[in-house]
Amino acid sequence: MTEEKNEIPDTSEVANSETIERDKVVTFHYRLREVDDSGSPTEWMEESFGKDPLSYLHGYQNVVLGLEQALEGKTVGDTVEITLSAEEGYGKRDPKALFRVPLKHLRLPAGVKRPRPGLFAAVETNKGARRALILKVGKFNADVDLNHPLAGRTLYYEVEVVGMRDATEEEKAHRHVHGPGGHHH
Repeated sequence: MTEEKNEIPDTSEVANSETIERDKVVTFHYRLREVDDSGSPTEWMEESFGKDPLSYLHGYQNVVLGLEQALEGKTVGDTVEITLSAEEGYGKRDPKALFRVPLKHLRLPAGVKRPRPGLFAAVETNKGARRALILKVGKFNADVDLNHPLAGRTLYYEVEVVGMRDATEEEKAHRHVHGPGGHHH
């Protein structure tokens, strides 16, 4: 008499077989630091480990391009360490992004009554509100920098993919994630 064994298939590979591609909502933890001009990494600037992870809709440039490209094809549980040039990250610093604007065009953060150097504010432009760093404040105007604070910097990321799912039709139409770790309407 031959005894048949009903083997339970290993589903661990099946669960992780999906890869990051367009229209996937990816959830990840990260650490970020700058690489200085000598090529040495600086202290960690920010990280999500020990906090809520971040989520983004892959394929819609909701994270910096170099990071999105590095995550393409990865699966849940994968880790990525990547150094991004300024062009792959937040772009080169644009000297044309420095402006003198009337104070009346600045929207200060809640609870802040007066603009001051080093403060971020919203600046009303012909393309809508833009985040700007206040460089100098005068009696009627302020000098501001519209470059992203990390523009022009070489960045080093450590990333761990902790979740992935298919995007909803609404998320694809809106081109971003809804719900936890994403955008709320």
